[in-house]
Amino acid sequence: MKDKTILLVEDNDDDAELTERALRRSQIKNPLVRAEDGVVALEYLHGEGAYADRDIRELPQVVLLDLNMPRMGGLEVLKRIRAHPVTELLPVVILTTSKEEKDLVQAYRNHANSYMQKPVDFLEFTEAMRTLGLYWILVNASPPDHKKLTDDKP
Repeated sequence: MKDKTILLVEDNDDDAELTERALRRSQIKNPLVRAEDGVVALEYLHGEGAYADRDIRELPQVVLLDLNMPRMGGLEVLKRIRAHPVTELLPVVILTTSKEEKDLVQAYRNHANSYMQKPVDFLEFTEAMRTLGLYWILVNASPPDHKKLTDDKP
């Protein structure tokens, strides 16, 4: 069975590198695709733009979504993921530095599956990513691929 992709939506290069290092150090070896902002993330998920050749029925195992990004913020991306029939069931974890209660509330109102504040300390961040990765990659029962859902329709 092919390892399922993790989609990291993160505009900050340092945070993206830190996330990738933390996942690898935690032995999470799933392919990691990075989208530098919300627009690119939606293009990836919907098979548009540079990703026009991607089979949109093969969804990532989980989306790690930052909130504060240029062009399109994470909450808008989350709303669009939930509004699209191909991605509406996709697990989305908010991964942010925001400690704003309004961000937390809005994330859950828009059906985020989880909300994690990024720890500042690298060892704490690595442990948090290990726990997150183990849960979302190994423990969580994800919804079936859209491919399976559409293949079963008459």
